[in-house]
Amino acid sequence: GGTMKRRAGEREKELKKKKLLEELGENRLPYLTPADADFHQLWKTRYSKLIFRKSDTVPEELHQMVQESFLTLREHNCFFQDLVRIKGKDFLTPVSRILIGNPGCTYKYLNTRLFTVPWPTEGYDIKYCSPQIHDACKALMRLNDYLHIEAVKALQGQNLFETKEIKDTTVIDREKSFASSLPEQGSVSKDQSSACVPEDDRSLKNRTSYNLTLLNYMDPLQVLYLKQEPYFGMGNMAVSWHHDENLVERSTVAVYSYSCEDSAIEESNEQELKGRDPAVWHVGLKVAWDIETPGLAVPLHQGDIYLMLDDLNMTHQHCVLAGLSPRFSSTHRVADSSRGTLEYILGRCEVALQNLQTDSDSMALKSLEAAVVKEVEEIHNEVEFEWLRQFWFQGKRYLKFTDWWLKPMAKLEEFWRKLEIITSLVLAEVRKEQQIEEQRNETISCFLLLLKERQKLRQEWTAR
Repeated sequence: GGTMKRRAGEREKELKKKKLLEELGENRLPYLTPADADFHQLWKTRYSKLIFRKSDTVPEELHQMVQESFLTLREHNCFFQDLVRIKGKDFLTPVSRILIGNPGCTYKYLNTRLFTVPWPTEGYDIKYCSPQIHDACKALMRLNDYLHIEAVKALQGQNLFETKEIKDTTVIDREKSFASSLPEQGSVSKDQSSACVPEDDRSLKNRTSYNLTLLNYMDPLQVLYLKQEPYFGMGNMAVSWHHDENLVERSTVAVYSYSCEDSAIEESNEQELKGRDPAVWHVGLKVAWDIETPGLAVPLHQGDIYLMLDDLNMTHQHCVLAGLSPRFSSTHRVADSSRGTLEYILGRCEVALQNLQTDSDSMALKSLEAAVVKEVEEIHNEVEFEWLRQFWFQGKRYLKFTDWWLKPMAKLEEFWRKLEIITSLVLAEVRKEQQIEEQRNETISCFLLLLKERQKLRQEWTAR
């Protein structure tokens, strides 16, 4: 049911997009940059949940640690293009990525599950392939802690402004952020923290406790082809318009941007240049499925940070517009871990194996009820296609960092072999004639459905 609903939703989005582009024809929607007079007013009214922090508001020591970690990971060839699946076709992402975060966490996007390279977490035995990799992961963990505090402050500040209906202050603060005088805003946030209602604290923490960061790297000059932004004519896109997937509802996304700018790539100062400077990286924002509201293109320089608060990721879409220099970003998220952690999938395996009766010399099923068979076979499919095949499909990329995932994967393979035995035992049992026909038919019906799905998925994965 969930899959059908999702597909229907995707079809509806595609139709909307097609209709929107047809309506636009050769015309493009307007968009604003900080050089435009109405930029800050538009930000205040339609994009107020985007918070920007210029690099000089971030501690210099943190900049140095994080930027060194990016370069270390690049030197060790730790960034990988992902093969993602869109509308039944496979595409290599132009951006190279790696996921770093809580041990055992995963993040799924566009039908590809990434597995965290664990950062050095207390209570876990994590052996890294080199001290440099350890230091890089530790630096990103420090950045994660810093961004968590910043996100809490920003949400508290926004809640206070909304409660008191202080609209002018928001505009002044946001204008200050582009005038590079944000320390005042930070100090205001500290004062605001005590004014928050205590019962909101748990919700704030849940929506800002980042459990992972998806690191991105791209050198635009090494990419043969980049898509053009279709709605506003903003130029080359590194990442197309999207909502971030697989997140806790209304959670904040925090992004640290580091473009390797040098003297060869300067901002254009030509007066006749309209729109965004194509030499500079930008984040683009638009209100989802809205052809009335102008978009925003916000320039990103070395060490700038932006936060997408509350429901901004749901109500708006964002894209990344490529500049000319190579760029790294660290995008911190509260991934929905309800079905995406090692702990979760091991728990599911334990549930499935409760239906297996093991004696010293034989194995048998405890139940042939349709509901039990269905649940066990669903878990079988989940282990194989959401975990084992996803992990090994990406090759041995994780071994560049640590061997942490090898033991859990070996354990999951052991569970999978037992699940294969359960499937063969179900097949043997349903072939027997002595069962009550109605119950037998019900079991066969749901069992066959899941076996067909397994066969189809195995064929797809083999083709990939």
